[in-house]
Amino acid sequence: MPLNPLQRPLYEVKANLFKGLAHPFRIRILELLSGNDEVSVADLQAETALEASHLSQHLAVLRRHRLVESERRASHVYYRLADRRTAELLAVARSLLLTMLEDDEQRLAEARSLPKIPGADTA
Repeated sequence: MPLNPLQRPLYEVKANLFKGLAHPFRIRILELLSGNDEVSVADLQAETALEASHLSQHLAVLRRHRLVESERRASHVYYRLADRRTAELLAVARSLLLTMLEDDEQRLAEARSLPKIPGADTA
């Protein structure tokens, strides 16, 4: 059954959500934000080891897709998840990843060694 004209924009919004998640560094940034009320750009840069310009580009994508919000205070910019349920989505994705890798012991071991997702009960 094809999408009707009223459904298509809703699926496009949903697809854009996943576009925002479609990079390893953006996922890591979201994981870092998951366990905190907010994180400074300086701390995100230290944790990801990204150049400032690359981090800025990833944060812009996350803002554009409404996954994060930012606030400038004095000379510092702080980021937070726009919706706390993003942390749950990341935990479910991690759990799904572990299930998908069950038959590949080496990749499974690598996945299990990923940094914990702060604030997540699983994975």
